[in-house]
Amino acid sequence: MAVRLAKEEELEKVNVLRKQVYDLHAISEPLVFNDHFSDELRKYVYTIWNDPKQDIIVNERDGEIAGFAVLHHINMPQSPFMKERDYLDIEEFCVDESWRRCGVATEMMDYIRDYALEHHIYRIELSVWVFNDPALSFYESIGFRTCRRYMDLIV
Repeated sequence: MAVRLAKEEELEKVNVLRKQVYDLHAISEPLVFNDHFSDELRKYVYTIWNDPKQDIIVNERDGEIAGFAVLHHINMPQSPFMKERDYLDIEEFCVDESWRRCGVATEMMDYIRDYALEHHIYRIELSVWVFNDPALSFYESIGFRTCRRYMDLIV
């Protein structure tokens, strides 16, 4: 097991996992997501890679990328409504279908906690779609709580 920052030459392997997540979203929320993982989305991983406020981590098992996450350090200035917020947003998170329920996600979350502390960030946030019951269960099992809800009404 090796959870670490991704290497640039691994980004296409990361895209294979990004497509797994995207396909789940496209099937589950077809009114929101396009029906295919486009070249633009494929190239976007390089935009993330080049952003100094974002990092891509991977969990390598047996020479394979078993999971990845995109971490985004966000600092929101104080506003009339909210205090300044400095937090780590997990923008993408995936464990390869063949590695699920093998501890890959837990190892990545342990790494993310340590990463946040090393960067003096004391809050980690993420968003998850309600159709993704396995992800919701996992995040709740490791201590995440629902702190706000986004709702929609299809008319």
